[in-house]
Amino acid sequence: MARRLNRGASAELFARAQRALPGGVSSPVRAFKAVGGTPLFFASADGAWFTDADGNRYLDFVQSWGPSILGHAHPEVVAAVQAAAARGLSFGAPHAGEVELAERVKALYPGVDRVRFTSSGTEATMSAIRLARGATGRSRLVKFSGCYHGHSDGLLVAAGSGAITFGQPSSAGVPAEIARLTSVLPLDDEQALAALFAAHGREIAAVILEPVPANNGLLLQRPEFLRRLRELCTQHGALLIFDEVISGFRVALGGAAELYGVQPDLATFGKILGGGMPVGAFAGPAPLFEHLAPLGPVYQAGTLSGNPVAMAAGRATLQVLQRDGVLAKLDRLGHRMESRLQPALQRSDWPVAFCRLGSLFWFAFGARTAPTRAEDVAGDAAALYRTFHAECLDAGVYLAPSAYEVGFLSAAHTEADIERATETMLQALAATFAEARR
Repeated sequence: MARRLNRGASAELFARAQRALPGGVSSPVRAFKAVGGTPLFFASADGAWFTDADGNRYLDFVQSWGPSILGHAHPEVVAAVQAAAARGLSFGAPHAGEVELAERVKALYPGVDRVRFTSSGTEATMSAIRLARGATGRSRLVKFSGCYHGHSDGLLVAAGSGAITFGQPSSAGVPAEIARLTSVLPLDDEQALAALFAAHGREIAAVILEPVPANNGLLLQRPEFLRRLRELCTQHGALLIFDEVISGFRVALGGAAELYGVQPDLATFGKILGGGMPVGAFAGPAPLFEHLAPLGPVYQAGTLSGNPVAMAAGRATLQVLQRDGVLAKLDRLGHRMESRLQPALQRSDWPVAFCRLGSLFWFAFGARTAPTRAEDVAGDAAALYRTFHAECLDAGVYLAPSAYEVGFLSAAHTEADIERATETMLQALAATFAEARR
């Protein structure tokens, strides 16, 4: 199956990059440490395809880690960006574009009256948590193991020895005093959730989670668990924050809140909202945003917040999503992928499960059923995925360089692309488990 591709230009660029960038990359997972080999350096992207620095083409299922739901360089998005750039790259001042995008978000997402734009998803979640603390007058944050909310100090926290625990830093440079303000729970565990609220409910300012956890595998949650979380937050006066940076506008136009019928107090967005440009936002009901500067004492600011080029890309992307019924098409493509993979997996004895929600998919290596909690992800998943990833890459199918990252379908993928990819994936799985049994 392997094509024995020439990757000399990527290797040369990586050697140069290591002399200029930490680890040769601008974000850690790009370094290919988890899958081995030299990271690919890309020269261009169009639709469902990448072209690397050596001229090799790859069918792309990373899609810039989610923003490119319409595919790379969608002509309407590119045209909107070009027109906006011609009017000025940055204003640092109010403009109509940010109003128009905020109005579109309000129309799509349940319970949203106000939107504050940021430059990244990390900024959005950090700011939403600050707003929750300012509005409630409380300090404790609750998060769930397996959910990633950006790299701000209070969120780089791992669980301790028990299910109900005060956090411990999971990164150097995070003060223990800050980590102790975060409690960590397992996903899909109503008993642990109720016990934490019973013990510390009066201290909790907010609970934050990905309603569709997609940063430690695709750990799909029961709607009943999300509803119970909503009930407990309401009962104890804590705010519920949905991190919809990945799921927002992808699993439904109204995100997971619409999909599951559970409305958070605050929601955070990124990825699709910028149509490929750097952007983030946090949003919610008007009374909460009375606490946010310039109306209230909770401070948040950003020179590039509401950047006119990013706003134009986001408006164009959401317009196409609504107009063209993109999410329905993506679900059909996802169903086609699943219908090709699941029967083969069921006939085999391979320890791997395929998990999908709409246009998100994930291979859970080391298990026959997809886990719902990070603690249940198999310990040998990374080793198995390493071979699978290399086999797919050599066959021209680009997947995330990590066993714990999800795959993304885009509107630019075709049924023929899905057929090609699934055939490649099945061959790669066969090679992976043949090697594992040697």
